[in-house]
Amino acid sequence: MTTAPHIAPTASVPTQSTYQSRVADYWNAEENPVNLELGKIDDLYHHHYGIGAADDSVLDERDPVRRHERITAELHRLEHAQAELLAAHLGPLAPTDRVFDAGCGRGGGSVVAHLRYGCRTDGVTISAKQAEFANAQARKRGIDGKVRYHHANMLDTGLASGEFAASWNNESTMYVELDLLFAEHARLLRRGGRYVVITGCYNDTYGQASREVSLINAHYICDIHPRSAYFRALAANRLVPVHVEDLTEAALPYWELRSQADELVTGIEETFINAYKNGSFQYLLIAADRV
Repeated sequence: MTTAPHIAPTASVPTQSTYQSRVADYWNAEENPVNLELGKIDDLYHHHYGIGAADDSVLDERDPVRRHERITAELHRLEHAQAELLAAHLGPLAPTDRVFDAGCGRGGGSVVAHLRYGCRTDGVTISAKQAEFANAQARKRGIDGKVRYHHANMLDTGLASGEFAASWNNESTMYVELDLLFAEHARLLRRGGRYVVITGCYNDTYGQASREVSLINAHYICDIHPRSAYFRALAANRLVPVHVEDLTEAALPYWELRSQADELVTGIEETFINAYKNGSFQYLLIAADRV
């Protein structure tokens, strides 16, 4: 059986709503040190948060330059641990498989998946600048024959139906309507393919979104969904959850450390900490199979 050729990076401008154009403008202009400085450590640029116990001894470092370096490295380690956790739920995959990274940012997650499985990866971002950056990183690593990034809308990718063994969103679902997003994942995935999402969602057993959730929405120009909306939209689009994990407690150490990283603080840290602690906001991993 022949395999489909790997699609070259998309050059055309994706279809966008007014809101999506604002999101694209935001990420085209974004130069946040908490994203860029961490990625420079090993050329893995993540646009998500970290999980796991933090090494708080980095805060005891007295030399200010060394302290900054150690905190930056520790935050990056926690972010990479999150990316590895997501990738671990995609498998088993073979080098001949194709996988899809929806809302890929600067491309770190696609590289993690490729390095773990040897698979071919297509990442999609609505930011032309991010796609260009990520493709340059793939060329630098010598993996551009296997890892490609496209300037496209993840709701309408133009990629071939049923060609993908796995797909995922890593903290990018809050920028789109879930039914439209999961319909596109269901179209791209082959039967039995695996979809994984890690996301922040508001806990709708508490009612409407909390003040903290509203502040996070304003900070990132996003619209955080209630937890229940994920399971409704998955079921409506032939994606059946096989694993659900609450990562809220595991996410707190990252935010508590980042709140003390003077040069990397963005002002939203305490809001995340309060939202996680008061129970109004949760950090979930959901793995689902395409039926």
